[in-house]
Amino acid sequence: MGEPPRERADAARNRLKVLAAAAKLFREKGVDGVSMDAVAAEAGVGKGTLFRRFGDKSGLAVALLDERERELQAGILSGPPPLGPGAPAAERLAAFTDAYLDYVLGHLDLVRMSETASPGARYRIGAYRFWRRHVAILLAELRPGCDADPLAHAVLASLAAEQVTALVAEYGEERARKAVHSLVPG
Repeated sequence: MGEPPRERADAARNRLKVLAAAAKLFREKGVDGVSMDAVAAEAGVGKGTLFRRFGDKSGLAVALLDERERELQAGILSGPPPLGPGAPAAERLAAFTDAYLDYVLGHLDLVRMSETASPGARYRIGAYRFWRRHVAILLAELRPGCDADPLAHAVLASLAAEQVTALVAEYGEERARKAVHSLVPG
């Protein structure tokens, strides 16, 4: 198999302009206060370019979150313990929970949009499959013989953006974090 096709230089420039414009507008007006037309205008690209590349606002959200997800994945795969290899499973799971909560809380509107764009959207995001596999591996190490795959889904349910939004709104960030940690096996 050959390498994937390279992105044309003008397409790459337009992608970066769109992502910068979307990030700026989302930061200034909130995700719900921004239309795709506004993003296209801010980026100086046609609406067709925007819709062909990203589809809708949830596609923009996924693209904007991609770099943050890659950073978290790199920390899990090769970062220092306890998030990275070398710490006991319980410590790694607690570190992942903290890091994931930091990620979700830092980008709550975008994560929520990407996870709820359509029924089951959260489970089709490539990063979710990575998080689920990572948590399942740690759970299997922590609780030999457990049914780690569905348990990983259950643990990650407590970290869903919609759930975190409700917890933080009602109880505040500190209590929300404590509640989630109390559900995570350790």
